[in-house]
Amino acid sequence: MKEIRTEIEISASAERVWLVLTDFASFPQWNPFIRRASGEVKKGSRLEVNLQPSGARSMTLRPTVLNVEPNRELRWLGRLSIPKLFDGEHSLTIEPLGENRVRFVQHEIFRGLLIPMMSRSLDRDTKGGFEEMNRALKARAEQSFSQ
Repeated sequence: MKEIRTEIEISASAERVWLVLTDFASFPQWNPFIRRASGEVKKGSRLEVNLQPSGARSMTLRPTVLNVEPNRELRWLGRLSIPKLFDGEHSLTIEPLGENRVRFVQHEIFRGLLIPMMSRSLDRDTKGGFEEMNRALKARAEQSFSQ
């Protein structure tokens, strides 16, 4: 098992951050990590998510949504073909800190036989992708909020 967690404080409401985070159609305009996403933000649905950390190859996953709490959490489980080979449970969490201020947390727990071989790449590419996305989400939510 391997875990990656990143976080960033955003000067916008939880509602505003949620709107940006779930507006999949706009991802190509601002998201440097999840380049494209589609599907219904609903528990049990399947999404199509195209990931491409800077300097790394693109990968398309079709994760199943495990939890949706509007303005709070979107969580899914993605896997490479066969279960228990490479599974990732990814959560995008919004924690209110005050009026128009939140902490955004990306957290992923990786499990499976391939994890030990991919640990270095996960630390470098995936964690870097989370951090890039966090900064871009902050910029987009704060820009949109101030208008």
